[in-house]
Amino acid sequence: MNKILLIEDDKDLSLGLTYDLRAEGYQVYSARNLGEGMTILKEEEVDLLLLDGNLPDGDGFDFCRAIKTEEDLPVIFLTARDLEADEITGFNCGADDYITKPFSMAVLHKRIEAVFRRGVHKNDAQKNLYNDGYLLIDFDSLTAYKDGESLVLTPTEFKLLRLLIANAQKVVTKTLILEKLWDHAGNFVDEHTVAVNINRLRKKLEDETHQYIKTMYGMGYQWKGEK
Repeated sequence: MNKILLIEDDKDLSLGLTYDLRAEGYQVYSARNLGEGMTILKEEEVDLLLLDGNLPDGDGFDFCRAIKTEEDLPVIFLTARDLEADEITGFNCGADDYITKPFSMAVLHKRIEAVFRRGVHKNDAQKNLYNDGYLLIDFDSLTAYKDGESLVLTPTEFKLLRLLIANAQKVVTKTLILEKLWDHAGNFVDEHTVAVNINRLRKKLEDETHQYIKTMYGMGYQWKGEK
């Protein structure tokens, strides 16, 4: 269930939106001002922020800008500020959509669905990319860089890396590796081949300050970087 935070000071509108969105299957948190909204954001993980432009304790545009510097939380403005300049300001501060009052609930539903669809596609794309600021691996293009320098990895090494990274902080057993890693000719990869590729990856990826692959003796290997 997607979680939505609504920050709207109009009591009747807030109640109506909350009721309607809950009926659509969303979990909705409502706040009447920015202070209440910030408290909810600190306590709950929400998936979308519906934000008024003018609120009793501050400017919605400034709030959006501040939020976007901290996290990539989708934001849709619901506001009476209908000038083109206001809309441009909204998008410039990081808004994902901008809806002026009064608005159709049917249109709002579609706009929300569109934002969530974009989020799904974005997450899918991120799954195919590892980037910790030092090591970058693009599994779609099969390219890799370490500290900005290009790395040459074999297809088997890419497959092994993808398996380890997808299970970051978990022990990837030798049995699982042997089940997942096949070469392009359809031949089974044995334990010796796995060990050789692990050692080669360590030499290519690691140095004294960057350690990525941990051997779990008798079990398998563990990716120590971020997922």
